[in-house]
Amino acid sequence: MKLSDNFYLREFERSMTATRHGVDNTVPEELISNIRNLCHFVLQPLRELYNKPINIGSGYRCPILNSLAKGSTYSQHMKGEAADIDTTDDNDILFRLITENNLPFDQLIWEFGDLKPEWVHVSHRTDPRREVLRAYKKAGKTVYEPFN
Repeated sequence: MKLSDNFYLREFERSMTATRHGVDNTVPEELISNIRNLCHFVLQPLRELYNKPINIGSGYRCPILNSLAKGSTYSQHMKGEAADIDTTDDNDILFRLITENNLPFDQLIWEFGDLKPEWVHVSHRTDPRREVLRAYKKAGKTVYEPFN
C-alpha cells in the first residue's frame, strides 16, 4: 500500500528481527492512519527536502517485536507514530532538515554517535511535544537527555 509518493506500508512492517523470530508484524488497520500521517506531515516533506531516498530502519512494531527490540513499553512505534530513519552517511543532515524546516514532529532523537547519529528517531502525533533528545550509552544503559 502506497502511503505517500515515496513511502509504502511494507517499509514500516519490514523487520529482520520479526522474520528471525517468526513474528507477524502486520500493521493493524486502525493504526495505518497514524503511519500515513507520519509520512504526510514529516517523512515525505523530509524526503523532498533531502532529495534522496530515506531508509526506514524500524517503523511499526507489534508488542512482541517491540519487546524483542527492548523498546519502551510506551513506544510510539507500537502506535504507528514513529520511525527510525537513516541514510548511507547523512543522518546529521536529516536531523538538521527536520529542525530547520520546522517539520511537525512530536519527538526527534539523535540516536547515538557524536558527529553524526547512527540513526534518527522521529515521531508525529496530533498534539506534538516538539521534544528533541540525544540518546547515548552510560554504564550499559541508554540515556536520553535534551539535545543542545
